[in-house]
Parts: sequence; structure tokens; C-alpha cells
Amino acid sequence: MTRKQRIFALIALVLLALVPIFVTDSYTRHVFIIAFIYATVAVNWDLSLGFGGLFNFGHLAFFGIGVYTAAILTTAFDISPWLAILAGGVTAALSALFIALPVAKLQGIYVVLVTFAFGQLCMQIVLSQGDLTGGAEGLVRLPYLSIGDYKFIRDFKFGYYYVGLGLLTLSVIVLLLVAMSPFGKSLRAVRDNPDYAAARGISVARQRVLVLVVSSVSTGIAGGFYAIYLRVASPEVFGFSTATLVLSMVLIGGVGSILGPVFAALALTFATEAMAGVRGLEEARFIVVAVAMILVLRIAPSGAINIFGRLFAYRHKT
Repeated sequence: MTRKQRIFALIALVLLALVPIFVTDSYTRHVFIIAFIYATVAVNWDLSLGFGGLFNFGHLAFFGIGVYTAAILTTAFDISPWLAILAGGVTAALSALFIALPVAKLQGIYVVLVTFAFGQLCMQIVLSQGDLTGGAEGLVRLPYLSIGDYKFIRDFKFGYYYVGLGLLTLSVIVLLLVAMSPFGKSLRAVRDNPDYAAARGISVARQRVLVLVVSSVSTGIAGGFYAIYLRVASPEVFGFSTATLVLSMVLIGGVGSILGPVFAALALTFATEAMAGVRGLEEARFIVVAVAMILVLRIAPSGAINIFGRLFAYRHKT
């Protein structure tokens, strides 16, 4: 990450931190919160896909597991929502370890098939265990966050906004440190040339297991926060539409860029919400996102962030 990118990211963070002060509309804050959650999931998916080269479709399963962990712990066991959110990261990491062991030595389409099947298995478990998970109807009226006598539900999403922004910021910082560490360099070696990496003493299977587990922790926590914020847990979180939307954020933003999926998540969340309010575009919005993804990948395979980087470099030269 270059010095200019760090300055740009810091400016963006400051501007986002100031948004609730100037934007009092509850709906706009809500869209930002959802964007922060999606961005957290997307940037962690980018770690396994962009840095580890592991094209897995089970990443949204980790998100869904975090959602139902928080929902079940708060409704069935009366656990504090704060602890339930953190527990979502633990259960997601355990599930990632479970699926990573058979996936570690697979290649190509087989990784996609196994991880996609894992996500569908999680959905079937949720649907079949209705007494605990609520089945197809899900779990509703989850407890809201509070600090002492301060109730987040009464502040027009002010508190939830900063929790979402804090989760995203912490996740990005951790992933940037991981990307710059020896572990991150070994992941890029495994991604670019697994045979050469193995010849240099890097265990390809071990690195794949580790990258799935590391990327699942914040994803599970984001899922727990999603459930507590919306106060509902629904099987739709395991759906294909959510997975394709988040994957679009990764691909449009830029695979292996960390910051790219964050800005793509913000842009696409607001764009899809705007199109949902336009008559005739409610269903077509996903087609628009797909077309945008094709165009970006056609023009700049490394993502939209590379396009802006080229424009900035061109203006700097001129």
C-alpha cells in the first residue's frame, strides 16, 4: 500500500466518521450500515480469493453462520448481544476450519463445488432445525445493543453506524497487516505459482487452511452484527443473490487490493438501493450490477480501483 493510498484511505475514513454528524436521516444511515457490513464481508473474501487464490463460494456461509450464532445465543440462551456478535466470529472460524481441511488439496472447479455445497448444507440445516432456528420464517425480535442505559435503538442508528464503521476499519487494518506480513507474501506465492511455493518449503495446504480461517473471523462477526442490527435472522443470508452481490463488490473493486472492495461495496449498496426505489428496476438492478462487473473486468481486469489509479497517475503527469 503506497503512501498516497494510505492518505486517501485516511481521508475517506475521516469523511465517513463525520457523516452521522451532518446526515440525520435514519434511512441514509441505514444504507451506510448495510454497506459497512457488506464491505467487511467483501474485503475478507478478497483475502482468500485475491491473495490466497482460493475461489471459494462458501464465504457467505461463514456470514450466515455468524448471523444464526448471534440470533440463537440471544434468543435461546439470553446471551448478551455484544458477546453473541463476537461468538459469531468463533463459530465461523470453526466452520472454516471444518471446510478448509477437505478443500486444501483441491483445485479449480472442485473448490467451488465443495464450498458451494457447504453453503447449501448450512441452509438445509437451518431449515430443518426449526425449533432452534425458526426454520423458513427465521428468528425475529432479537435484542438490540445497549451500553448501560444507552439504547442504540433510540438514537436513529447513530450508535450502530459507528459500530459498523469500527468493525470495517478494524478488519481492513488487520487485513492490510496480514497482506504485508510474511504470511501474506507466502499467500501470493501460493496464488501465483503453487509448485514453486511448495519447492521453496511453503505448505500450500496449510496456507489455504489458514487463509480461510483468518478471513472467516471478521466475516462471522459481521454476520452477528447484521443479525443484531436488523433484529432478524433469515435463511436468505445463505441465498445465491447475496453471494453474487458481495462477489461483484470484490471483482468490481479489485481482487487483491483490499481497499477496492470497500469502495465498491459502498457504491454498489447505494446504487442497488436507489434502483430498488425506481419502478421497473427492482428486479433489473442485479442485471445492471452484472453488466457493470463485466464492463469493469473487460476494461480493467484488476478492478475499478486500478482505473482510478491510472487516471490519477495520468493527471499527475500532465
